[in-house]
Amino acid sequence: MDPTVPSLAALSTLDQHAFVAALAGVFEHSPWVAERAWHRRPFLTREALHAALCEAMHAATQTEQLALICAHPELAGKAAIRGEIAEASVREQAGAGLDACGPDELARLQALNAAYRARFGFPFILAVRGLGREAIIERFAARLGNAATAEFAEALDQIARIAALRLAERFQVEA
Repeated sequence: MDPTVPSLAALSTLDQHAFVAALAGVFEHSPWVAERAWHRRPFLTREALHAALCEAMHAATQTEQLALICAHPELAGKAAIRGEIAEASVREQAGAGLDACGPDELARLQALNAAYRARFGFPFILAVRGLGREAIIERFAARLGNAATAEFAEALDQIARIAALRLAERFQVEA
């Protein structure tokens, strides 16, 4: 556990600014999610914190939700290749082997990124932890066939899953 991150109990006592800072990066470049969940304190469990954050995300306007989705980097996209993505995203993509794509895999992912963005207007979102490159590419290709409303909802579901994984890293169960 990172000693600079407060315990879950201490998190609930923070003022809004410190609370938002402590949760930076849980929702990619979108501090408004934590700002809105702060009012739901205290958080007795990590699950309660996650639920409050997700409720804030789902209560947002569609425009705000779209901005949240668009704040996520493309998988093995140009920003990732240039090293311009958030540290958590770097770890997640590297853990799935996306930083070790061969030329053919990289070309396939970039083609999928372009097709997905052209079809839906936002980047493909997938919680990649526990998946390999082949599984990611298969899911990517399969989701291109979804309806736009279904894919928008799936992107939010994937963001919620990513947030749960990031919270689990940051706030381990306290004894």
